[in-house]
Amino acid sequence: MAHFQTIGIIGKQGDPDKARSTLRTLCAYLRAHALEVLLDAESAHLLEAPVGAARPLDELGECCDLVIVVGGDGTLLHAARALAAHDVPLVGINLGRLGFLADVSPEEIGSVLERILEGEYKTDSRAMLEARIHCDQTPPRRSCALNDVVIHKWNTARMIEFETYVDGVFVNAQRSDGLIIATPTGSTAYALSGGGPLIDPGLEAIVLVPICPHDLAHRPLVLPADRRIEVRVGPLELGHVQVTCDGQDELQLPPGATIEITRHPERVTLLHPLGQDHYQILRAKLGWGGRTQTRRA
Repeated sequence: MAHFQTIGIIGKQGDPDKARSTLRTLCAYLRAHALEVLLDAESAHLLEAPVGAARPLDELGECCDLVIVVGGDGTLLHAARALAAHDVPLVGINLGRLGFLADVSPEEIGSVLERILEGEYKTDSRAMLEARIHCDQTPPRRSCALNDVVIHKWNTARMIEFETYVDGVFVNAQRSDGLIIATPTGSTAYALSGGGPLIDPGLEAIVLVPICPHDLAHRPLVLPADRRIEVRVGPLELGHVQVTCDGQDELQLPPGATIEITRHPERVTLLHPLGQDHYQILRAKLGWGGRTQTRRA
């Protein structure tokens, strides 16, 4: 008997031809194994499913034992944020370019899913961040991120000024294009482009990476994951600053607002094929060299 019985499918928006072909192959495989398949709106649209077949993401989280995400890392990030409260594991089939998170190729659907459905898989628990925008007496606006929370300028060529506090203690003031607050998962994303360190996803940490700081003394800072980070933007900058979670969810800063980032209470569970190696993925995606011919005596 399969380890999972009800499978949700979330499809990639855009690039319909490749996504549609992969979705058809995936659904045919799952149904051939007598598994119940539930589709999100995009998957139902691409497969031309009957009206009413699409399920909202909350329903997928409540009803499914496993959710398979067909797309790139961006699609998986969206699914992870939407389903985090339901603690349903995710498998990513990669139609994108890098595929740090979605690590199963369309050609591996049969071989890899067979082992996963039979319970032969590696569980990978990933931490998330929660961003809160505080303003006066109104309830804070909230969003979460698996990769990163980015405080950045928009619609202006000038730098922004802000102060950073950790657990209420002043850390620094800087002028820059912004600040990336990333999880270990996000250390291979925007934070990497900003010169941040690569962090093993098993490490409980948060990394702060300045974006193009005016003062070159400002460097990436790695903190324990349980720290509370507060960013106070200068009063003259608020109209030029916004907060973006995973490059997808945007929060505007009203006058007098402060930004608070903490570890999210929920985690995301990813399933990988047995034998999957995080460092093998880094070698492949970042172009690192392979083994040399030298051997220890």
